[in-house]
Amino acid sequence: MKNLVVLSGAGISAESGLRTFRDADGLWEGHNVTEVASLDGFTRNPSLVLDFYNQRRRQLLEVSPNEAHIIIASLEQYFGVTVITQNVDDLHERAGSTNVIHLHGELFKARSLKDETLVYEWKEDILIGTRNEYGHQLRPHIVWFGEEVPEMERGIKAVMQADILLIIGTSLQVYPAAGLIDYAVNAQQLFYVDRTPAATHHFNKPIEVIAEKASSGMQLLYNRLLQL
Repeated sequence: MKNLVVLSGAGISAESGLRTFRDADGLWEGHNVTEVASLDGFTRNPSLVLDFYNQRRRQLLEVSPNEAHIIIASLEQYFGVTVITQNVDDLHERAGSTNVIHLHGELFKARSLKDETLVYEWKEDILIGTRNEYGHQLRPHIVWFGEEVPEMERGIKAVMQADILLIIGTSLQVYPAAGLIDYAVNAQQLFYVDRTPAATHHFNKPIEVIAEKASSGMQLLYNRLLQL
């Protein structure tokens, strides 16, 4: 069974009704990203940051996976599938994907502000004074700007073992996640589903571009993949 590695970004979640990470003006829901996605921002105004993610978490509870998520999950019947996502939602899992690496954290988890190894399943609001069993303040389990990406090594190992690499819904502009494509040294086929793809070649290998939104792109690609 061939290994299919999927690198997904905000474009796949956008079809489910979730806002992409940043609008064209560089703001996220009207906020500069450093205000709501950095430890410095949290230190300066924890209430703002907690409220920001509380709103994102509530919104996630109201949306569902779209056809792109569902098609990717269905490919586990034919391939060893690993999904590496830059998204913090759980839509891949809800669609049925069983091997998902979240590079940037997960909205439905919280962790201790004092001990990052203490992570909790969490679907409620996090407030100032929301503490764990040790009395530690909780924070969103999100990788903020300037923080290490703890799942990066797992992602690199998965991409190195890929026979097929599928990039979907990402601009390949956010590092270190965008650098994962450089590790696809063994991939024989590379596909890129995005309405505004950022690359057409990887080393000496052409990338087959499907300039469609995520769902329609996966519909076009599905039968092609089954023939590989």
